[in-house]
Amino acid sequence: MYEGALQDLIDELGRLPGIGPKSAQRIAFHVLSADPTDVKRLSVALQRVKELVRFCTTCFNVAESEQCRICRDQRRGESVLCVVEEPKDVVAIERTGEFRGRYHVLGGAINPLEGIGPDNLRIRELMARLAGGTVTELILATDPNTEGEATATYLALLVKPMGITVTRLASGLPVGGDLEYADEITLGRAFEGRRAL
Repeated sequence: MYEGALQDLIDELGRLPGIGPKSAQRIAFHVLSADPTDVKRLSVALQRVKELVRFCTTCFNVAESEQCRICRDQRRGESVLCVVEEPKDVVAIERTGEFRGRYHVLGGAINPLEGIGPDNLRIRELMARLAGGTVTELILATDPNTEGEATATYLALLVKPMGITVTRLASGLPVGGDLEYADEITLGRAFEGRRAL
């Protein structure tokens, strides 16, 4: 469509997840019309993230040193381990302020259609952490979709013989939602996870 550098930028932006052709074009034209200082800041931020950010050697969350800030925090409990799919899930849970344990980031979920099996995830590393004997509860906080459920079920079967309590995050109705718009699975889980008031 366009020539040279502009088309190259549109093509590269279009390769990013969640960015379709129209969004890529819109972003490219924004960059084209932006102040050069803003574009330079973006360029520097992209370079710095590739140079400085890595995965924590303990939990595989994002970090700028050997361990992430959560693994370095001595105030956090070591007996409860929360398993999530991606580092963005750690951020979501941390925003609640409800969890004071440690994490383990799998790096995805089991998805045979995409060719992702247990060997493609950080399950061996999880099992090594659990073998240490300090973890008494494993919270499976994988996404409430087919892949997340398959991953949670697989992990539960692996871990149960170790004598560790395995729990799953409750799922149900969102606050502010209407019952009539809830799907059957969500509504069913809301009934299963009900609690006394």
